[in-house]
Order: sequence, then C-alpha cells, then structure tokens
Amino acid sequence: MDLRYVRAFVTVAETRHFGRAAERLHLAQPALSHQIKALERELDVQLFDRTTRRVELTAAGRRFVDHAHRLLTQATNAADDLERIATGRAGRVSVGFIGTATYDVLPRLAREVRQQLPDVDLRLRGELLTPELMQGLADFEFDLVVHRAPDAVPPGVETRQLRSEPLVAVLPRYHPLAGHEVVGLDKLAGETFVMHPAGGRSSMHATVLAACAAHGFRPSSVVEVSETATLVVFVAAGLGVALVPEPVRALGLDGVAYRPLADAPRVDLLLSTRAGDPSAATRRVAGLIEKSGNCATGDRKASAARRR
Repeated sequence: MDLRYVRAFVTVAETRHFGRAAERLHLAQPALSHQIKALERELDVQLFDRTTRRVELTAAGRRFVDHAHRLLTQATNAADDLERIATGRAGRVSVGFIGTATYDVLPRLAREVRQQLPDVDLRLRGELLTPELMQGLADFEFDLVVHRAPDAVPPGVETRQLRSEPLVAVLPRYHPLAGHEVVGLDKLAGETFVMHPAGGRSSMHATVLAACAAHGFRPSSVVEVSETATLVVFVAAGLGVALVPEPVRALGLDGVAYRPLADAPRVDLLLSTRAGDPSAATRRVAGLIEKSGNCATGDRKASAARRR
C-alpha cells in the first residue's frame, strides 16, 4: 500500500474537500483524485461519496480512518527508529571490562549512556581478565573490551590506548610499610604476593613479576585470585601484599593501605573492537569510553592534589 495514497486519504477525510486537501498536500487536484481512486481500487471499496457540493466518508471510509492513522504512525516510528540505528542513538552494545576499569570507567560509562544515549541497550560485564575479554571479542560476545596489553593482538582487532596507570602497593592496614608515604618495591622482597593467575590467564601476572625482577627479587610465595576485588580482600585479610593499577583505590575497602611506589612501573589501559564492522552505536559508545577513561584520570589527579 502506497503511503502517499494513505496520507492523501487522511487529508481528504479531515478537510472533506478535495481542493483544500490538494492545497495542503501541495498537489494538483486531479493528481489527488487519482491517488484516492488508486487507493480505492487497491482496497476494493469506495471510501468517499462525492457530489458537486460535498465529500463524505462512506462506512468503509470511516472504518479505514483509524487504520490509516495507525499505518502512518507506524511508518513514522519505523523511520525514526531506523534513523536512530543509523546514527548510533539506538542499538545494542556489549562491553567487557577488566577489574580496574570495572571500578571507574564502567560506572561512568553507564551514566553517560543513560544520559546521552537512552535508547542504546548497553550490556556490561566487569571483573574479567584480558585473555577472556579478547576471546569474547573474537567470538562476538563483546563489541568493545577495556583491557591490558595482551600477549598478542588477534587479527582483525583495532586497539587504542585509553591511559597509562602507575602501579601502587596494596598493604594490610597494619603492615610496617603502611605508614610510609612512598614504598620502594625492593622493600617487599620476601613478602607473599597476592596476584592474578599465571599461565597466560592474566596479563597482570607477568607485569608484576617483571616489576619485582627489575628490583632484584622474585616473590617467594604467591596466592592467585581471578578478581581484582578479591585480591584486595585477601590483602585486607593479611594473606599477603599486592601490586595493582592505581584506579583500584576506588574500591575503598577497609583493612588495606594503598601506597605509591618509588619509580612506579606503569601499565596501559586499552580499548579494542573488531575492525571494519562496528555499528554506529558501538562507535558512539567507544567515544564515551574514551571520555570516561580520560575523565577518571583527571579526577584522580585532582583528588591526589587535594590530599596533598
């Protein structure tokens, strides 16, 4: 059914006058009459009783008015919905986060999307490890992932840096070094380290070992946990010490002290997506993730300045 004919019908039904309807539609009156006749042929009913003095709806015409309004409303809604999809203001976007980004980037992103892109169906999963995130991206489980540097970037993946983060020491609150403003990493030699899993399951495991090796030691004892929040809880329980990226401070758990490291090693926070096929909504959400990552960095610097 040609929607032009349906609009023509509604306009004539409202004005009950072909001349005024043609003027409103910016059509010549013969063209409008042709459209109404074509619609009547398609529906196989007469919609109007026409005389030289008046135009009235038939019983079929009166019945069709409601159908016509619904058709035009649905067509408008469909066009609006597709326009939102095309411009990235609607759609579904799934994002996975490592533990660190779960605490500051994820909540910021959720707020920004709710405010700026309310029609985007945002799916969020946090507290995952980099290898799991990269596999999820390759398997189309995620559209975007926020992660650490993997051992290798899979083919067909685009990666950009969000920020660089210093490592800090996480100590039990009553640890002898907890009262120091800055901790030398070499002072932690001989401590049990609570770490993310080895065996390629977490990029942070190798990062922490490399940082320790640069200061002349290897942890003599290691306790492995998958979630960053659990890692900090284990430290609070006195099971060891840990090195984590600075944003983990946002957890705010009792029983631990976060202390800057002298000559602190740094780790990159990265954003990845599949090359070539991200939707407009994915591109918009990626832009908000970049903004959220940068804002989080600025907030931490301001907070540190206030503490000083």
